[in-house]
Amino acid sequence: MARKKILFLTGDYAEDYETMVPFQMLTMVGHEVHAVCPNKKKGDTIMTAIHDFDGYQTYSERQGHHFELNATFEEVDVKEYDALLIAGGRAPEYLRLDHRIIETAKHFAEANKPIAAVCHGIQILTAANVVKGKKLTAYPAVGPEVTLAGGEYIPVKPTEAVVDGNLVTSPAWPGHPAFIAKFLEVLGTRITL
Repeated sequence: MARKKILFLTGDYAEDYETMVPFQMLTMVGHEVHAVCPNKKKGDTIMTAIHDFDGYQTYSERQGHHFELNATFEEVDVKEYDALLIAGGRAPEYLRLDHRIIETAKHFAEANKPIAAVCHGIQILTAANVVKGKKLTAYPAVGPEVTLAGGEYIPVKPTEAVVDGNLVTSPAWPGHPAFIAKFLEVLGTRITL
C-alpha cells in the first residue's frame, strides 16, 4: 500500500466523532493525516461537539473533547496532498466563509483528487461550487444546498455512504464504517485479512 498524505479540515464545534474517528482510522492504517483549522497552529486545539440522535426533531448537541491539530493551515501547500477529508458538525458553516478553505476545496476537485466529506462538511463543497453533476449525500438539512449547488442529493440511511468518482460522502457519524471503507477504496488502500 502506498501511504497517502491527507489534508483534514476541521474546526471549533466540528462533530466529535466526525473529527476523532476518521483521523484515528486513517492514521491507524498508515496514512499521514494533517488536521488543520484556519487561524490555528499545530499544537492548538479545537473544541468538538457531540451530536446525537435522541428522537427529537433534530440532533442534540453536547460539549465534546479538545482535539489537537497536528499541522498549521497557513503553512499547507495543497499540491503536496493526495486527498481531502472534511469533518461535519457546526464548523463547516463558518469555515466555508474563509476564501482559503474554498480555494482548498476547489483545488482537490479540479485536480480530481479523492475528497471525503461527512454530514455538514458537504457545506464546504457546495460553497466551493464543486458538486454540480455529482451524486452525493449529506445530513438531510444540507440536502437543499446540494440541490441548489447542482448536485444530486441521494437520501440514504445514516449508516451508509455514497461514492461518485473521487467523491465519498455520508450523512453522519453512524456511517463511519461505510464512509471510511469507501474512502479507503477511492484512495487505493487495500486491507487484507
